[in-house]
Amino acid sequence: MSKISIIVPVYYSSDTLMLLYQDMKDKILGRLEDYEIVFVDDGSGDRSWEIMQEIKALDDHVVLVRLSRNFGEHAALLAGLSCCTGDCAVTKQADLQEDSELILELYESWKKGNKVVLAVREERDDNGIYKWFANLYYVIVRRFIMSNMPEGGFDCYLLDRRAIDVLLMLDEKNSSLSLQVLWMGFQTDKVYFHRKAREIGQSRWTMSKKIKLIMDSMMSFSYFPIRFMTMLGGAVSLGAFVMALYIIFSKLTVGEPVLGWTSLMAVLLFSTGLILLMLGILGEYIWRALDAARNRPPFLIDIVQNAAADEKQKDR
Repeated sequence: MSKISIIVPVYYSSDTLMLLYQDMKDKILGRLEDYEIVFVDDGSGDRSWEIMQEIKALDDHVVLVRLSRNFGEHAALLAGLSCCTGDCAVTKQADLQEDSELILELYESWKKGNKVVLAVREERDDNGIYKWFANLYYVIVRRFIMSNMPEGGFDCYLLDRRAIDVLLMLDEKNSSLSLQVLWMGFQTDKVYFHRKAREIGQSRWTMSKKIKLIMDSMMSFSYFPIRFMTMLGGAVSLGAFVMALYIIFSKLTVGEPVLGWTSLMAVLLFSTGLILLMLGILGEYIWRALDAARNRPPFLIDIVQNAAADEKQKDR
């Protein structure tokens, strides 16, 4: 009998947690052979932890994990994967935008021998700005980073125990967990679904987090930024050389005066801006190397509440 772990990262989700559990209970939990639900509180400042404890009181299969502070969704997912005990694990968002029955489809595909099953967004009901940014991100990923990224992208996925162990072993920071899943290269299947618009609560997926995701994806899985610097530097140098030849030729043949102060300042400011851009890119790489060298863990677990912990508490 196989066991599936459902990993739910929680961040200011007090409005949806109980609804999420009831939806899973009504639709899928009774149809699973064995299961556990791992809720990971990623430093929420609302009543999420209290509601998670209420859910645990209703279901012995619930495991609660509380991080010491907010580390981000990817770290919360890793924390949940490190605590789960299933033969496979599926990630589940707490915003009610994914139908809970999607988990059954992923589970059935895993039973056929697939070690990774991706829930790919075939359609999405988000507003225009969210759609535009998501499409832009996946175009960038497919073009410059990882060509096997599905066109619709994915947030929800199922991992076999072997894939979970490898993902935890990678232990990468400032990276994209979804791209790590693709990078592993295990036998993969895709299940397509319709992502509904968010009806309850407010998204915490801010613009700064979106920009960081692009930077993390680019810096961790692509040499494009370095290659871009090389190509741009070469193009500017070639342009400057051609311009110098033109000025010398014009001076010697036509007697045209050398361009004046305004043109010189324009070229100087452009060159300075280009140098600062390149230093910024190099600085990103250096900082990430330093952050990795510190060897700090990607997350810190403060509290774990599960059946084993409950038994120890009773014995005291």
